[in-house]
Amino acid sequence: MKKRILILFALIVIFSVGFVIFRTYHKKATTLEKIKVAEVTHSVFYAPLYVAMENGYFEDNGIEVELILTPGADKVSAAVLSKDVEIGFCGPESSIYVYNGGEKDYIQTFAGLTKRDGQFIVARDKITDFKMTDLIGKEVLVGRTGGMPALNFENAVKNSDIKKEDINMNYSVEFAALSGSFIGGEGDFVNLFEPNATKLEKEGYGYVVGSVGMLSGEVPYTAFNARKSYIKNNQDLIKRFTKALNAGLEYVAKNSPKKIANAILKQFPDSSLNDIETIVTRYKESDSWYENTYISEKDFENLEDIMINAGQIKEYVPYNKLINNFTNE
Repeated sequence: MKKRILILFALIVIFSVGFVIFRTYHKKATTLEKIKVAEVTHSVFYAPLYVAMENGYFEDNGIEVELILTPGADKVSAAVLSKDVEIGFCGPESSIYVYNGGEKDYIQTFAGLTKRDGQFIVARDKITDFKMTDLIGKEVLVGRTGGMPALNFENAVKNSDIKKEDINMNYSVEFAALSGSFIGGEGDFVNLFEPNATKLEKEGYGYVVGSVGMLSGEVPYTAFNARKSYIKNNQDLIKRFTKALNAGLEYVAKNSPKKIANAILKQFPDSSLNDIETIVTRYKESDSWYENTYISEKDFENLEDIMINAGQIKEYVPYNKLINNFTNE
């Protein structure tokens, strides 16, 4: 009799615990807010974002993220302005262009992720000791005029004391078509994000010879943005979204490339674990990620300096209008 009572008690306990767990997870699953995010490209360069997704940091904050690949910062901005997505993920230069265009409900950047350019210079021929002077007289596929990739490459050229006119910068190839065009024989050099640079190198089409980010310097390179009205009306959501991102940034800062690669492997089914580890190592060595999502006024001015020097804008745009940090709130 006593044995039966003990068994019955054990079953009741197991059932009760299981029911509580079920209700907890069921409640969590049904209360997640679904947010569409347009990302400018899908790259290991954005490892902190993917860590936040794969480690459940967004879910912990009541958010379900749907990533929508939207090549080109101009297209990301268009998706945000048209309300096809709630949040954009691209270069903050896009918010400057929108603001200068007179948009009333303009775009504000609320969280930074990368603090320098994530492109690598890929050469058609092997160069053992690459110098920027190796680009003189050569054709370089640099992406769209006025976009962050092109602007930072131009700044890297400027920092190297080379005249822009000494290099044949090809702006005619769309961002998403850079790899294919280079493989097809166009250009002597191409600037590529990972994993495209490593993939191209492994396939024997070129060699990674330099980091644009290290040559150009620190700027808020890739960040999250939304319409001004959306941020105002969804402050709690934006805070929770930013909290998840900060957890992802903390993770990549504290962990090894191998552990980070394991965490984001599902995001890159066509890449091997070793390749992702190699790429993460490159980005860690290039000091690519912010410590937290806060974008300082100095960093934003660095970006504007690049744009002014390139002739893309004529004057500074107010920091407090376009940057709406949520890190410390």
